[in-house]
Amino acid sequence: MAALSRDDRRRGVLRMLTASITAVVMCVGVASAGHTAPKPTAKQLRKELAQLQKQSETMIAEYYKGRVALQKAEKVEKVSRDNLRRAQQDFEQASREIRLLAAQRYRSGGLGTLPALMGGTDPATMLNHMALTEQIVNEQDARLQGFAEVRDAFRDARSAAQERAAELRASLEKLDAQKKRTTALIARIKDRIDRIYPTPGLRRADGTWVPQLPGGPDNITPRTRLVRQLIAQRFGPHFGIGCYRVDGGIAGGGEHPLGRACDFMLSQGGSMPSAAETARGDEIAAWAIKNAQRLGIMYIIYRQRIWHVRSGSWRMMSNRGGVTANHYDHVHISMY
Repeated sequence: MAALSRDDRRRGVLRMLTASITAVVMCVGVASAGHTAPKPTAKQLRKELAQLQKQSETMIAEYYKGRVALQKAEKVEKVSRDNLRRAQQDFEQASREIRLLAAQRYRSGGLGTLPALMGGTDPATMLNHMALTEQIVNEQDARLQGFAEVRDAFRDARSAAQERAAELRASLEKLDAQKKRTTALIARIKDRIDRIYPTPGLRRADGTWVPQLPGGPDNITPRTRLVRQLIAQRFGPHFGIGCYRVDGGIAGGGEHPLGRACDFMLSQGGSMPSAAETARGDEIAAWAIKNAQRLGIMYIIYRQRIWHVRSGSWRMMSNRGGVTANHYDHVHISMY
């Protein structure tokens, strides 16, 4: 076996050093990766979202249950307050009547008054007068005591009702704050889910996107398909989503025949949507505006208005003569 030359030995040492350095770098990389938490997948985020939505629904149910209880407590509080006011009036009226009665008897020298007791009557009559006077006083005291007990009972009832209403108000305020925090967290998770999916296609330096060709069984572009998917996941299809169609249709073709537009329906049969569905349309339009630059959305039409990414604001459109034609029953979104 021939002896290795100096160059061969040098190359062998270099190969060994390179292998050792590579191994160290790989170990460091693995160790570093072990300290970095992996990004959650869309499936994990949707699971977390479902749990939060369930918690939110429970809190909303508890909130409205608490509202009903508070309304009942406030009604009880009002009744007890009115009862206390009437009881106090009755007590004051009885006190006035008894004072007037005592004053009249004193002035008229009636039974049990000082002039009668100081007169020239016999001891038996005096004892009778004193006994009758004591009876009248006791009856007056009993009458006032009865009114006072009723008044005090109503005062206790009012205090209890006020305390119950105050507890319910504090509980509702706490629950409402929790509900708002959960709603904000749900919105953030939904945004994270949206951002997991990269926008297909190429973007130009001016911010616009290079047009894509439609394809697949639905005959729409990849960007249109992504927007349809994200909106369906976030807001629900409810009354259906229409994207590709060959002709212009009643609302005009636009990008529909090119596979670059979708209509997100809010009602059926050309009828005006409900207040809840109109609000859902507002939410869809707001979401599309928020994500227009990132997803390649070119313009949005909703409720006889159009929003274009270049202007960044809504403007009114001419009347096309119908609910569907004026886009009151659906949100239209066109892509680059």
